[in-house]
Amino acid sequence: MDCLCEIIHCLVALAVAALIVVLLIAHLTAGMVDLKRHEKEKLFLTATGEKEPFPSLHDPSSLELSVIVPAYNEELRMPVMMEEAMGYLENRQKQQPLFTYEVIVVDDGSSDQTTEVALQYTRKYGADKVRVLTLVKNRGKGGAVRMGTLSSRGKLILMADADGATKFADVEKVEAGLHDVNIKPVGVMILASVVENINRSMFRTFLMYGFHFLVWFFCVRGIKDTQCGFKLFTREAALKTFSSLHVERWAFDVELLYIAQCFKIPIAEVAVNWTEIEGSKLVPVWSWLQMGRDLVFIRLRYITGAWRLESPRKTD
Repeated sequence: MDCLCEIIHCLVALAVAALIVVLLIAHLTAGMVDLKRHEKEKLFLTATGEKEPFPSLHDPSSLELSVIVPAYNEELRMPVMMEEAMGYLENRQKQQPLFTYEVIVVDDGSSDQTTEVALQYTRKYGADKVRVLTLVKNRGKGGAVRMGTLSSRGKLILMADADGATKFADVEKVEAGLHDVNIKPVGVMILASVVENINRSMFRTFLMYGFHFLVWFFCVRGIKDTQCGFKLFTREAALKTFSSLHVERWAFDVELLYIAQCFKIPIAEVAVNWTEIEGSKLVPVWSWLQMGRDLVFIRLRYITGAWRLESPRKTD
């Protein structure tokens, strides 16, 4: 019996020591919010090849909708998504003359012709409607979305994946969800979408449910699907959440929602169609392990004070 008690005491001591080590690692390796951008990232090309400065999210909105498209080596998949998106947006503008929009394609340090493919749409539709932000180095999907968002002009800001997994016309479903949320006096809110009619492999489904459990356990409660790449923000909500974002890789969606809940920003979920598209940059198992690690560290870093919610500030 004494031997068993000693073993239990040793196991408890090891568990406490391991927890302390993890807390220290999480705290000491925490990076600060990096809103700095390279000089080249402050400019976009017009249809005639001239350089003009991007605006700031801190400026008042001048358009109805900004669409942010993060793209990393997407020269093959992006044209399908862009053709569908531009067709929808152009047709909507014809039917609603007061509707204005922009699409910002953020090339996340690609090694292929992603930027050149995107610039074809700038030349076709004009830089007022399609702008390309080419990052000097790869930041990760979260970093790309943030840099595009901070350069946007829309009253509403939509994040849309370059693979076209969600039909762009579903933006109407997401916009309709705005009316179901009790908007606070300052009009600050965020809308995240969930998915239905899914065509997803069994393996990815298994990993997804495991990830959802970790999300629920460590960070975000009350959200069914945090990872759908089709999210709509009001300008105020985008400014608050993206100004505090630290995670720039796959788990950035979770931190965004965690920040939104900390700020008490209303969140609504709307069902949209989603189809798995070949060519995903998400590496099975390894990417999910990275995401799981990030989930644990997100929670621990906020608990230990290594990360704090930031007041919105302009980028350099």
